Amino acid sequence: MATGLSYSGLAHAEVQATHEEVASGVESEEATLRVTRLVSGIEHPWAVTWLDDERMLITARPGQLYLVDGDEVTEVGNLPRIDADEDQLTAPQGGNQGGLLDVAVHPDYANNGWIYFTYSSPGDDDSVMGDEEYGTGTALARARLSDDGSELTDLETLYAQVPRTAPGRHYGSRIVFPGDGSVMFSIGDRGIRYPSQDLTDPGGSIIRLNEDGGAHEENPFIGVEPGNLRPEIFSYGHRNNQGLALHPDTGALWAIDHGPSGGGEQLYIAEAGNNHGWPQVAFGREYSTDEFIGIGEEAPGVTPPVHVWYDTLAPSGLAFYTGDEFAAWQGNLFVGALYAERLHRLVLEGEEIAHEEVLLENELGRIRDVRQGPDGLLYVLTDESDGGLYRIEPEA
Repeated sequence: MATGLSYSGLAHAEVQATHEEVASGVESEEATLRVTRLVSGIEHPWAVTWLDDERMLITARPGQLYLVDGDEVTEVGNLPRIDADEDQLTAPQGGNQGGLLDVAVHPDYANNGWIYFTYSSPGDDDSVMGDEEYGTGTALARARLSDDGSELTDLETLYAQVPRTAPGRHYGSRIVFPGDGSVMFSIGDRGIRYPSQDLTDPGGSIIRLNEDGGAHEENPFIGVEPGNLRPEIFSYGHRNNQGLALHPDTGALWAIDHGPSGGGEQLYIAEAGNNHGWPQVAFGREYSTDEFIGIGEEAPGVTPPVHVWYDTLAPSGLAFYTGDEFAAWQGNLFVGALYAERLHRLVLEGEEIAHEEVLLENELGRIRDVRQGPDGLLYVLTDESDGGLYRIEPEA
């Protein structure tokens, strides 16, 4: 079996609360900004969420979960087995992209205490597609936090992708709660591409489950001929969604997808049963030959994107802003960019982008996640070996 299974409690760089101002007087079109680093020393952080107005959870891709409570940072124990590093390269170097990924709290967390998270799950050889002896898949689990915040309790794996595959990339994976008793999350094409058009394989799909597991009864492919289509699939034809966000007014599910070489990053609205085309419909090129991928940029039966970026962003993180701290930003959509090392602010008119502003270009590093906090401010995580959590606020 390959090495790299991660367990909480292993030695790693010191993670600490810092509360250090790193930029001030940053001019944007609508405000002057100040940026504060709240937490430092996280090895490739992936996602942040809030338990309440004060406490936060931060995931780190190598397999750590941190509870941040004011100036105190606690590593949370009792995580499931996580495959974080099949090879010796980091994800920015083209290596394995798996590990501990997204984290989100249940909408009724105050009453039920459920915390949901995704990760790359190692599997036995009889769950692996092809001749490989070892593979992984995206998994969704939920758990509660112990009273002292030191470990997870009541841990349940709700879903584990099968078949598992050997490429250690394109796991997705963001989590949203539409408010109808379901939970949705994305799975990438796992670096194989063609499962994205195979409805008997969950790769390259957005998955919708009941909050306690099992396929949601309103999913579009239940009972559809020939009868063996995956009942958990909501939409398909995705490459590697690392941003999902629900529109605050319409409830529509917006998604952003990594493109291949040369860009082709797509922003679109995902609806039940929609095919988003990958890899037959694409906006980028092959890495090795520079040939165009697929049959073109559109095809019958394929849902077109709202917007395409033809330069490489490597988008990760997607959030609608609804707070009062930046009044001019209300309703704007924010996108994090890894490769481009910046934050995009999108002004929408209906389902179209009316204006785009680039913020913090080459200021913080690779932006992995972007969220609005309960205080109405904007937060980003940087995907670095010494990554951090940053708060963006208006400068008085």
